[in-house]
Amino acid sequence: MPPAWTIRHATPADGAACAAIYEPYVRDTVISFETEPPTAEEMARRIESSLAEHAWLVLETEGEAGPEVLGYAYATQHRTRAAYRWACDVSIYLDRDRRGNGAGRALYAALFPYLKERGFHRALAGIAIPNEASLGIHRSFGFTEVGTYRRIGWKFDAWHDVTWMQLDLNPENQEAPSQ
Repeated sequence: MPPAWTIRHATPADGAACAAIYEPYVRDTVISFETEPPTAEEMARRIESSLAEHAWLVLETEGEAGPEVLGYAYATQHRTRAAYRWACDVSIYLDRDRRGNGAGRALYAALFPYLKERGFHRALAGIAIPNEASLGIHRSFGFTEVGTYRRIGWKFDAWHDVTWMQLDLNPENQEAPSQ
């Protein structure tokens, strides 16, 4: 990681910066299936909710006006049923001008050990396809494809597929999880 970058746990105060990064993904792409960009307040609520049991990290650098958030990665609940409690969904978003420089790799490299430490055994990622960049970074961390939901999301007047991938965060431990 370049020395000018810092990765830290997000706080609700990062809501505006994260919302600004996320907004073009919602507005211009099918990378997100949301159709309306969340407000800064809604993003702050999501950060707070994620931090309670999972994680939300931001990557920042020192800008002209102080620290500047360049991207974020987070984990959320996979499903609501109790037996799924050791699995989580993960996502990563970078400022669109900052992609391809290792920032995403740095965020995931910080996120996955933290999730393992918190007792999670499986990380899952849903990727609207085609998206070779996202498939590539996930594969590089050891994610494997487990299936594709065909024509599952309707956005921009078309159906879109989502490929699901998973990563075993704790492959050496096959014991029953702690309650």
